[in-house]
Order: sequence, then structure tokens, then C-alpha cells
Amino acid sequence: MSQLVPPHGSDSVKPLLIPEIERAEELKRAERLRKIPLDSRAVSDVFMLAMGAYTPLDGFMGYDDWHGSCRDMKLTNGVFWPIPITLPVTRDIAESIGAEEEVALADGETGDILAIMEVREKYEIDKKFEAEHVYRTTDPQHPGVAKVFEQGDVNLAGRVMVLSEGSYPVKYKDLYIRPAQARALFQEKGWSQVAAFQTRNPMHRSHEYLAKIAVEVTDGVFIHQVLGKLKAGDIPAEVRTRAIQAMIDNYFRPSTIIQAGYPIEMRYAGPREALLHALIRQNFGCSHLIVGRDHAGVGDYYGPFDAHHIFDELWDGALQTKPLKIDVTFYCRKCYGMATARTCPHDHEHHISISGTRQREMLAADADIPLEFSRPEVVKILKEYYASLAPIG
Repeated sequence: MSQLVPPHGSDSVKPLLIPEIERAEELKRAERLRKIPLDSRAVSDVFMLAMGAYTPLDGFMGYDDWHGSCRDMKLTNGVFWPIPITLPVTRDIAESIGAEEEVALADGETGDILAIMEVREKYEIDKKFEAEHVYRTTDPQHPGVAKVFEQGDVNLAGRVMVLSEGSYPVKYKDLYIRPAQARALFQEKGWSQVAAFQTRNPMHRSHEYLAKIAVEVTDGVFIHQVLGKLKAGDIPAEVRTRAIQAMIDNYFRPSTIIQAGYPIEMRYAGPREALLHALIRQNFGCSHLIVGRDHAGVGDYYGPFDAHHIFDELWDGALQTKPLKIDVTFYCRKCYGMATARTCPHDHEHHISISGTRQREMLAADADIPLEFSRPEVVKILKEYYASLAPIG
């Protein structure tokens, strides 16, 4: 019997991707349906539903679940859910769809049909209400808030039958691990306590330190990175995964780490997104989520430890996956190593603060990156990438 945490709100993981043997016939049927173009976030959500990462959802949320998720972080059935998963469209598209009509969901960029949805409900949304509750701000400069304000005024809701995972399984091959596969892999390794590490950046020394702390208190660490759309200036997943693998190969015992990726698009919702990341990792079988400084934040919208504190606001049984809360990490010249504010007694003048933003700035300027900041094997890969961006001549 599995010792892993159970899937969220369900006895089993519920992937919505239909069996391969059925897809060709359903795709033919989908070609005859009205096509609804999806933006990048909705495409990402379809792929998350496909793999079962959003268990127990069976599709895009109706009004009551949207409202409850925003306001109380609860679905109508009482299941914890911190960020609504919705399908917004323009008013014109919504008005053209009949009651209980089946529609084909298509990638708005490529036109590829991804899924069939039976539209059970159409409802207008209060964008300010969603922004205030989920993002804690209505500032349109916040990238997640901007996405909410720019989306259509009406949400479509209904059960989804997914026909495609796009290019992810081929493009990322062994990295594209679905929740059921991750659970089988953990059991094969004999892991019951697994810490997930969420990242959208190549791992520098602070990230490495966080993962090594987790290795000490669990059976292993699941380095789980974002493969979906990122902000402008972020390092592409193809480069990032090679850099992370170089760090794993040279600085970790091989039996303690698994690197994988998943197709989520970041919302940059700070504390609420930290909760969603924990929920998703519960579906993957992870008992813990590493939560460091300003998890899933952007700019100065959230305090450095708001993502720590929000876990303390949950009711009993909301989540099985627990946060592994770790203080600000840095390199201390007097300690001669990595430390946190809880372990290092020395003044700030002895600390080298490490961040993904600062690392990108140094790489863009072709500056030397000190050993205290990042591993040389990682820096080599990242410098090659930045050199490829430089204009010729």
C-alpha cells in the first residue's frame, strides 16, 4: 500500500486526457464543432487538467466554484482550492454558444484542437473581485492582474475531455512526468516523504542549499520546474533544464534528486499561488513543498514571507502537502558557506545575497559570476546561452 500523500480531494489522480485509441475519432468529431480559441493560460490549464495535476477538477469552473475559490478558497463541495481555474471568452463568443453545446477548445496561436467541452454554464465575472482576493491588488502593472483585466468578460464552464498534450511529451521527453508517473517513480525508489522544489529559474547556490536542507529531512527532492509560458527575460526551459542537470550531476547524490517539469503558466499570485503549488504537488505525491523567500511573487506586491504565513490560515484537512518553510538564504564570508538568517550570527556586511534576478543581470552584462553565487558548471551553460543572444558584429 502506498505511503505517499493521497491525491487532493480524491481517492485517485484524475487525468482528463482520453485514451490514445479514442483520440483520432474524437478529433474528427471535434473538427465539426464550434472552435473556441484559448489564450496561453487556458492552454496551460487544459494540459494541467490532461495530466491530472488539477485533480479533482473535471473541467473549467462554474460561477459558484469561481466565487468560492476567490473568496474563501473553497469549492461548493467544500474542497480547498486557492485560485480559480476558468475559461474566459469575449461576450460575442459566449452569446454564440447554445445551452449545453459541445465546443472544441483550440490553441489560439496554432489553431490545434486540444479538447472538447460541454458548456454547462456561462457567467459574467467581476474582475476586480478576482484581483483583490487572488492577487491582493488591482494594480494593472501586476502581470497576473493585467491578465485578468485583459481577458474576456464571460467565463465558460463545463466538463472537459482532453485530446492532446501538445508538444510537451516529445519536446521534454523524460522531464514531462505526469502525477501518476511521479507517484510510481517515488514508490519504486522507496520514497514516502518527498519535498517538491518549484522553480522557473536555473538553480543558483541558494536554490541548491534549499534543496539540500530538504534532502536532510525527507527521502528525496522533486525539482519541479515550470515549462509553460514565462515573463519576458526569463531563461528558456531548454537552457534551464540543462543547467539544473549540471548542478545535480556534480553536487548531489544521484539517489536523492529527480528533475521534472510541468506545463503550468505562472500567475505570480504570491501566497495564493504557493498554496496552489502545494495542492498540485499533493497530486504528484509530494508530502512537502519548499517555500522560500517571496514564493511565486513579483515586484514588491508581497512580503518576503507572506507565502509562509498563508499556510497557517488554512483549516484542518485543507491540504495534506505541508510547507517546508525556509528563511532567506545567502553566502556568508565568515561562515565560509551557505546560511540563513536563523543560523548565521554575522552582520549583513559579510553576506552575499543571491537571487535569480541578480544572476540574470550579471549574465546579461557578461560579468564574472563568483563561486559563492553559482556553480561553474551552471554558469558555463548560462553564459553560452547569453552569448548566443548577443548581436553578431
